Amino acid sequence: QVHLVESGGGLVQAGGSLRLNCETSASMFSIATMGWYRQAPGKQREFVASITNGDSINYGDSVKGRFTISRNNAKKMVDLEMNSLKPEDTAVYYCNAFISWQGTNYWGQGTQVTVSS
Repeated sequence: QVHLVESGGGLVQAGGSLRLNCETSASMFSIATMGWYRQAPGKQREFVASITNGDSINYGDSVKGRFTISRNNAKKMVDLEMNSLKPEDTAVYYCNAFISWQGTNYWGQGTQVTVSS
C-alpha cells in the first residue's frame, strides 16, 4: 500500500503562487511515476503534471509554462510549483503515484487550491 499526503494548498489571488507538496513513506517511490491531477466542482479529474523516475516530465496544456513539477527521491517527495495562478486553476489537487509493473494508481486525499479574481 502506498500512502500519499498532500500539503500546501490554500487561498491566493490571481497572479499569485503556491507550492504543493506530496510526501510518502513508500519504498516504491523511487520507481513510481509521480503526478498531480485536479478536479474542479462539477468537472472531471484533469491531468496537471507528471514526472517519471527518470525525470521525464509532462504537463497538461492548461498549465504549461506556469507550473513546475519536481521530485526528490531521497526525501520521497514530489512538489508542484504553481505560478501566475488563474481563477480557473481553482480545484482540489491530488497527488498520484503510478507503479507501472503493478499497473496500479495510488491517490492522496487531495488539497484545496482556491484562486480569487
